[in-house]
This record gives sequence, C-alpha cells and structure tokens, in this order.
Amino acid sequence: MHTGRLTISKHIYSLARTYLGRIIAALAITSLLVACNHESSQQNHLQTVQERGYLVVGTLMNSSSFHHRDDGPHGFEFELAAQLADELGVELRIIDEVHIEHLFTHLYEGRVDFLAAGLDVTAERRKHMRFTPFYHQVDQRLIYKQGVRKRPRDWSELEGQLMVVSGSSHEEYLRGVLEEYPDINWRTTPLYDADELLDKVINEDIDYTIADTNTLDVKRRAFPDLSVAFTVRSDVPLAWAFPASTDDSLYATAIEYIGRQHEQGEIIKLVDRYWGHVKQFNYVDTQLFIQAVSDTLPEYIELFQQYGVDIDWRLLAAVSYQESLWDPWARSPTGVRGMMMLTMPTARAMGVRSRLDPEQSIRGGARYLARMQQRLPARITEPDRTWFALAAYNVGLGHLNDAREITERQGGDPDYWVDVRQRLPLLRQKQYYKDTRFGFARGDEPVTYVGNIRRYYDTLRWLDEQGRIPYPGDTQVADSEQSNGSATSTDINQTDTASNH
Repeated sequence: MHTGRLTISKHIYSLARTYLGRIIAALAITSLLVACNHESSQQNHLQTVQERGYLVVGTLMNSSSFHHRDDGPHGFEFELAAQLADELGVELRIIDEVHIEHLFTHLYEGRVDFLAAGLDVTAERRKHMRFTPFYHQVDQRLIYKQGVRKRPRDWSELEGQLMVVSGSSHEEYLRGVLEEYPDINWRTTPLYDADELLDKVINEDIDYTIADTNTLDVKRRAFPDLSVAFTVRSDVPLAWAFPASTDDSLYATAIEYIGRQHEQGEIIKLVDRYWGHVKQFNYVDTQLFIQAVSDTLPEYIELFQQYGVDIDWRLLAAVSYQESLWDPWARSPTGVRGMMMLTMPTARAMGVRSRLDPEQSIRGGARYLARMQQRLPARITEPDRTWFALAAYNVGLGHLNDAREITERQGGDPDYWVDVRQRLPLLRQKQYYKDTRFGFARGDEPVTYVGNIRRYYDTLRWLDEQGRIPYPGDTQVADSEQSNGSATSTDINQTDTASNH
C-alpha cells in the first residue's frame, strides 16, 4: 500500500501553543472591558441582534472565508461565525463581497454587525475599527511563476510588475517598503481579489503578487507552478473587525467567544479542517497527479462514479491514486494488489475474485471503505468520520481504536482526527503499544496516508468544479500548463503487513 513520505507536520500543534499563550494576555486586557460594559451595554448592540433574530456578518467570497458548494455554504470564517450565531440563538446572515473596500463600507455604514474575512490587524485599520483577539495567523509571501522569472531573494532583486489588491494590508505594507526601495514597480487593483491575482501570475499577466499562506496553500494544489520568492511577513494575526463604537456589548461577547474557542481547542480543529492537510507541498507529486487526471483517470472515471454511491466518487478516486497511482497491476512486496490494493482476505470478504480486475477492485475498495465508516461510533461526525475511515482502511480499525484510546488517556478527544493523528505515531513506541490490544503499528503511515488523500481529493474536486476533468468521449484537452510535470517518481512508499485491507 502506498503511504507517501513518512513525515508528520507539527505545525498545527505548535500553532495551538502559540495561540493559547498569546490569547491569555489578550483576554487579561479585555476582561475588564467585558465586565465594565456588561451591564451598561447589554441592552444595545447585542440586544438588537437577539431581538431581531439574526446576526449580519460581512465576509469575502473566496476559498478561505466563504464559498458555496453543492452541499451548501462552506468556509473557515463562515463556520466560525455560524457557531457564534448558534450560541446567541439567532440566524446567521452573510453579506459577501469580492472587494475588500466594499466590506469596509458596509461596516462603516452599519449594514453589518462585524466583518469576518481573514482581516489582518494593522495600525491603519485600528484607526477606523476595533479587532477581537486573533484567531489565526498566516505568513504573507511574494509569489511568482516558476520557470518564467529568476527567483528574487529580497526586494532589491525584484524585476517586473507587482500587483496587490486595493485596500488590502498588502498595499499598506508596501507603502512602508517603498521608503527603502522606491524603485519597486507595483500597483493596486480594485478589479481582482487575491485568488484572482494568483491566476494572473499563472497566466503571466503579472509577474508577482503577495498572498497569504491560507490562500496560497489551497491554490497550489491545482497550480503547482506558483512559487514562493520570499516571506514578506510572518505570523500575521487575523481577527474579526467591529465598528469603532462606544457600544461594546456584541464586541465583548465576541471577545469572550474567541477566547473560549481557543481554550476548548475548537479553532485548532477548524484550522486543521481547512488547512491542516495542505501545509505539506510536493511540486513533482502535484504535477504528476494533475497529469494522471488528464491521461489516466478518464479510463476509470465511470467505475469510480458507479461505485461511489455512499462515498463521493472523487474521494474514492483519490484513495485509489494514493494506493496504486491508478495502476490495475500495482503490487506491493506484502502481496496487496490492484487499483485499491486489497489483501487476499479482504478481497474474499468483499466478493472480489480478481484483484487485478479494475471494476472488481474498485467495487471491493468502495465496500470496504464504507464498512470502515459504518463500524465507527455514531458520535463521530463529518468530516472526521471520513478521515478516521481512511486511517482504518490503511492501518486497520483495531490499531486506529488503540490510538483513540491513547488519545483519551492523554486528555485528547478520541472523536477528532486532529487529536488522534497526533497519537497514531505513538503506536511505534513500546511504552505506548505494550498496553494496547493490537500492539505495534507504523502509526505515522496512516497520518501521511490521510493527508495525501485529502490533498488529492481537494484537487480533484476543484478540477471537477472547474470542468477540467476530461470525461470519456470528452474532446476537452487538459491545460498544457498543468500537464508538463517532470516524469520523476513520487515519494510514495510501500507499506508492510500492518495494512488491513
């Protein structure tokens, strides 16, 4: 079974410690504000929201903050604001914009209660609005297209045009940079958002832009030629913005809410859901995957759709690519074979007579993955339920449950993937596996396995939504720019007999 390079990112957990340390200081300062304004302001902004029955939040329409999918609205900011609305017992109403300056106008003119749009906390913005304690941090990086220009190492080596969004914190920052580097060729635009400027870099309409890592990491799954020249700013805080008003009732409530979400670990879980799996980026692997979507997937796409009934066919296809690179003749040294890399016992249990037959293998793999989902406790909800099922497909349900027990003993939540994936690698260590039912396992492998599949799935879903997956009989030709990846091998390795499928 293929599991990808055996590395585990500690970013989410170190970030969690950073959050908690800094949030304590922020809450100490704001606790006085909460106490002082509770009685005097409780009947103002907060009461207005509760009496009318809905909370109005302004946000940006993009992959990070808010967007629509087939199954409804999604986005980090949307989910975080929706939880606050639930706590207040009101409906959430979203006003979404593509231009950040329009959002500021909504706030100043009172059309929204606050802004939740991944906004940087800057000195200039503090003159016109108030911010909650930060809930997330990003890096900001200078981006160019690989192979088109020589990589600049700092501002002095910048040759070509740089474009950023009007009214963004990037514009504010660049005005400061100009004091030292006045010859930089740059301009702002109100016509495009940050995501669209990355498209313009890919299309070679502009040479550079500045992007936040939460936007960049997602975008590179489909456009691996987006390259980082250097980091412009690190650990930039993101927070909700409120109007500069003397009424602190809703503002104080939001401060308490953000602090509580940090303390309870809810923000870390949300960060992991949206960006935890895209931090690791492999240029060659991404190029090869996009090439395979064009060259190989069309031959099997109807089978994935046929048997992806209870499971999104794109997820099933992502599992198969991780397992076999969509090679029906794939074989590991341990004897697992075929498109879905099934063991002989699992193949027999799933009614598969020939593991080398693509249809039988895909059918059997879909059934087995569905069985893993069904055997998980009902209290585990999506998307964690899917990530647990994938881990069980890789390492076996027994070893997964061992890791969940260790998680609970250590004070983590055994029903959240972000907590359990931290403990799965402990199954390699005798001091931990000696007290488990199923013993030793290479628990780092399912962590990498699930992360790889999540990245492939995200890319497939995006390509499908953009109409860039060629279907049988479709004359569409894949974008040549996404089809010129190097033909080198990936870092995917074979697993041992710890695999249970």
